Amino acid sequence: MVRAIVGANWGDEGKGKITDMLAKESDIIIRFQGGSNAGHTIINDYGKFALHILPSGVFYDHTTSIIGNGVALNIPYLIGELKDITSKGVPMPRILVSDRAQIMMPYHILFDTYEEARLAGRAFGSTKSGIAPFYSDKYAKIGFQVCELFGDETALMEKLENVCALKNVLLEHLYHKPLLDPKELFDTMMEYKEMIAPYVCDVSRYLHDALKEGKNILLEGQLGSLKDPDHGIYPMVTSSSTLAAYGAIGAGIPPYEIKNITTVVKAYSSAVGAGAFVSEIFGDEADELRRSMLRFIPFLVDRRIVQTKIRAEIHDLSALFHSDLRDFKDQTVGQRRKDDVHIADSGFRFLCAQQLLIQNPVKLRIDIGKRLTRIRIGRNKGHFRLRMID
Repeated sequence: MVRAIVGANWGDEGKGKITDMLAKESDIIIRFQGGSNAGHTIINDYGKFALHILPSGVFYDHTTSIIGNGVALNIPYLIGELKDITSKGVPMPRILVSDRAQIMMPYHILFDTYEEARLAGRAFGSTKSGIAPFYSDKYAKIGFQVCELFGDETALMEKLENVCALKNVLLEHLYHKPLLDPKELFDTMMEYKEMIAPYVCDVSRYLHDALKEGKNILLEGQLGSLKDPDHGIYPMVTSSSTLAAYGAIGAGIPPYEIKNITTVVKAYSSAVGAGAFVSEIFGDEADELRRSMLRFIPFLVDRRIVQTKIRAEIHDLSALFHSDLRDFKDQTVGQRRKDDVHIADSGFRFLCAQQLLIQNPVKLRIDIGKRLTRIRIGRNKGHFRLRMID
């Protein structure tokens, strides 16, 4: 069975924690889009980790973690993350990288930085991780797939020379920056080849066999629905599709294999990067909100729910996880009280037994026309403090 985990908002919903929790019951976890431009925070027995490109299931010894063909593969970053987690006592995970994944080149990061500087006040709020230039090259058919590292070196060098000729026009006449050297880039790619060689395989074939064997597969998305280039707040979006439907493409499986779509929502709204936002405050008030998120939640939730309903229609979600309701006084399940938080949908109610850190009760309604299977709150995996009532 294949389950896709995606964000309902602007990203930063807590998808990594949900993936880490569900990975315990899974065999394979796949990152299917995005790159190292956003992080998933995991807290477990090994400590606290911020993963940027590794799938969030790498902490289990029974799982296989896969970098799918839809990912912007920053090879040094991937190897660096592997070294970081293993240096902190995490057993070396089983990692596979699709031979059809495309490589984040050093100049992608340079062009991202140069363009944001050129746009100045009109910038898109990029994380300067090279994502937009990477996907631009991918669809302009001048990117480099991992498999090209292991092919004809003469052909690779010729392609590099052609790419550099194109890029150097922009570097010289638009950005006024140093030009690219094809030979230096070729040497860099040979270093990448040595780094990534132990992990490369035909992921589509591997997943085809896994599906025949009835393996449980998790597709892990990055960012959220409102950062999708088609259905998000264009142009202040990311450069790869953040929707569950893209999971099949970015992993290399048939679309009908996705049987469950889990969408993660959070109790307050935040976003990676710049762009349109339902409401935003700055300065001391913003800092206070970060420290005590629930103070403004009656206002923020009303605005956020509109967006959640829109994105739920696109995903046709099977389950909703409500993440990061952190500001509760106690962590024990008790009896129903007048200041409980109710999260309702289509006649089904969920009871949260924790008390809020505010005097007045807050009632949250997520009207998506679907019955939710589970809801989660708290910092760590397994912190379920909700139960369904009739």
